Amino acid sequence: MFTGIITDIGTVIETEQRGDLRARIRTAYDTGRIDIGASIGCDGVCLTVITLGDDWFDVEISAETVSATNVGGWAPGKRLNLERALKVGDELGGHIVSGHVDGVAEVVRVAPEGDSLRVTFRAPEELAKFIAQKGSVTLNGTSLTVNEVEGRDFGINFIPHTQKATTWGDVAVGQPVNLEVDTMARYVARLRDWA
Repeated sequence: MFTGIITDIGTVIETEQRGDLRARIRTAYDTGRIDIGASIGCDGVCLTVITLGDDWFDVEISAETVSATNVGGWAPGKRLNLERALKVGDELGGHIVSGHVDGVAEVVRVAPEGDSLRVTFRAPEELAKFIAQKGSVTLNGTSLTVNEVEGRDFGINFIPHTQKATTWGDVAVGQPVNLEVDTMARYVARLRDWA
């Protein structure tokens, strides 16, 4: 479980296909305080640590995860939003995030708005119904508030702090983005289907 509040920007050092995809990620986290088997959110994907070094950790990524996320495009030098798993008693500054990506959205527009960036994303058809104005959404692991929705398109405003503390300062049109819809929206839709 995560909050969508990014606490480090990691960098992919290398990837290797070994049955499953394996990735080595450089981090500023104190790896002496990370256990083998710990979960770390990597661009919104909950991944399990399998090996540790002084300033890096390795994860294995199944074909199922690769097919449902933007992980297949990870290459050396790719910057990733990182978050350690939530502990009981931690501040819940964002919203409840599972790290189970629902699909991949696409950046369709980027425009400066004051010191902020207004970014428009296009959700996959089957996920658009879960995105609501002023609701929460998780994009590349970041808890964000939706400003407006029009069909499959929705807008997010990135303040300067978010641009610096995450990889969102590098956002570009055409970029594939890991999308996790709000859990409450999913349950409301499920209950409505049963009514």
